[in-house]
Amino acid sequence: MELFGTAGIRGDARSRVTPELAQSVGRAVGTLVRKEFDVDDRTIVIGRDGRVTGPALAAAVEAGVLSAGVPAERDGVLPTPALAFASRGRTGIMLTASHNPPTDNGIKVFRDGVEVDRSIESAIEAAVEEPSAPANWDLWESTTIGEPLAAYRSAVAGYAERFGAAADGLKIAVDCGNGMGALGTPPVLREQGAHVVTLNGNIDGHFPGRPSKPTPETLGDLRAFVADGDADLGIAHDGDADRIVVVERDGEVVHEDTVLAILAEHYTRAIDAADPVVVTTPNASGRIDERVEAAGGRVERVRLGALHEGIAAAESDGGEVVFAAEPWKHIHTAFGGWIDGVTSAAVLTRLIAESGLGALREPIAERPYRKVSVNCPDEQKADAMETLETTLPEVFPDAVVSTDHGVRLSFADGSWLLVRPSGTEPYVRLYAESDDVDNLVEAAEAVILEAVQ
Repeated sequence: MELFGTAGIRGDARSRVTPELAQSVGRAVGTLVRKEFDVDDRTIVIGRDGRVTGPALAAAVEAGVLSAGVPAERDGVLPTPALAFASRGRTGIMLTASHNPPTDNGIKVFRDGVEVDRSIESAIEAAVEEPSAPANWDLWESTTIGEPLAAYRSAVAGYAERFGAAADGLKIAVDCGNGMGALGTPPVLREQGAHVVTLNGNIDGHFPGRPSKPTPETLGDLRAFVADGDADLGIAHDGDADRIVVVERDGEVVHEDTVLAILAEHYTRAIDAADPVVVTTPNASGRIDERVEAAGGRVERVRLGALHEGIAAAESDGGEVVFAAEPWKHIHTAFGGWIDGVTSAAVLTRLIAESGLGALREPIAERPYRKVSVNCPDEQKADAMETLETTLPEVFPDAVVSTDHGVRLSFADGSWLLVRPSGTEPYVRLYAESDDVDNLVEAAEAVILEAVQ
């Protein structure tokens, strides 16, 4: 049984992430904590986002945890990074489908502030497939109420004060998307001194203001509000506030890899490390490598959804990971091991208050970037990728080739392309960045189409 994808378990709350599954996962996690995990505090903290199906699923998880003989702490409605914060030294379960539609829900499991690795996911899957009986009746535990949100916000604000200037006088529009960002970013930014105006700041599991996934298309209201008004900056989050999108004063959405490059360069310079490392994913722009290398660091790449694995690998190799990120999603390693859009908002706000967004973007080579999806049935992906490992280098003989995570070709002028199979949909993905991106995509797409036939 394979339940976990690249970001926990997700799916329709009536057919996939059901109360029955939630109870089974809760008992599986509780049993692991009681029998396998070497922890001083066996309490499992449970949180949820504002989705309509959240209360029932959280109750089901709690029942599973308690019947496994492990105490639970009910932390209520809060951003995913706040639940991760609360799970330090303990285990956490978050009920959220992040940016998925309102019909969906999901389950993320944390251990000591970090999403669990594949080995623990596999153990949970095995326990769900072959469920154990509840613990003996006299071992069933009880629930306490936790309130970690205020401590989390205070910790984020205190951490951000290490970087940049206070945001006094900066006006920021925050589109919370009717999600958990409303409980995190506006109060934290106000504590930094910013004047904050919220859009879609009420929590509503129907997401009436806009779809939960923040994209240039769904952020039309925020972009217009910033462009037509006097806001200095726009910030948007997804449903559980682990993602962040930044909007420039003219309403332009700042490319996610540019935001990543700004933070990666900043951390490489700011943190005193003998071997500073930034961990990112194969689809991330070469502009990140350029800025990190200019600051004296190096970049290591790891598969999508596995930043924690990349951090562990880099540290075992002697590096100090100063920042880790996928496009839109950032881990501030000096603060915690979880993806955290609220902390990204706080740190970026202080950097922008000190230097201005234009000055932060100025040294970054923002080449045109495109992403293309080519239809490919799941059963054909392995053969297609094996073919592409040969045919793509033949068509682009001047490129440096890496096959660690798909097929990535890097060129002397800073251009690159990546071809990889989608892990969730029947596509082969093509990513490309180049001053001549259209011609690069056209040539690469022709090779892919031939391979998937």
